[in-house]
Amino acid sequence: MNSVNIKNRKARYNYHVLDKYVSGIVLSGNEIKSIRESKASLNNCYCEFDSNNELYIINMNIDEYANSNEKDYSPQKKRKLLLNKTELKKLTKESVNPGVTIVPLNLFINKKGLAKITIALAKGKKEFDKRNVIKDRENKIN
Repeated sequence: MNSVNIKNRKARYNYHVLDKYVSGIVLSGNEIKSIRESKASLNNCYCEFDSNNELYIINMNIDEYANSNEKDYSPQKKRKLLLNKTELKKLTKESVNPGVTIVPLNLFINKKGLAKITIALAKGKKEFDKRNVIKDRENKIN
């Protein structure tokens, strides 16, 4: 069995990670098949709460499965994340703070074959922080 690990590469560059959570995700059958073929992307996606205090991932792109017969398939629809009540309460309380957001870090398939997503409570980096990251990376190379 091949391991699927789809990463959000820009997340660690654009944000300081404060806290991490592993969450389940509600998917249709064709979506999980596409993820198993690594046809998904976490670029420019984020998480937000709806009016019922449920957490959804927005802008996550899952390509349509090749043999699918779905007529109105939307690759970037909102998808519900599955977390405990205590984790949801903690995230709700923290995400109210200014500058703090919830971003996905990576999408993977666990040993049981279920799709899981690692989300992080994160604070946006300033421009000079990003420049320091680049400088440190280049110094490490030389």
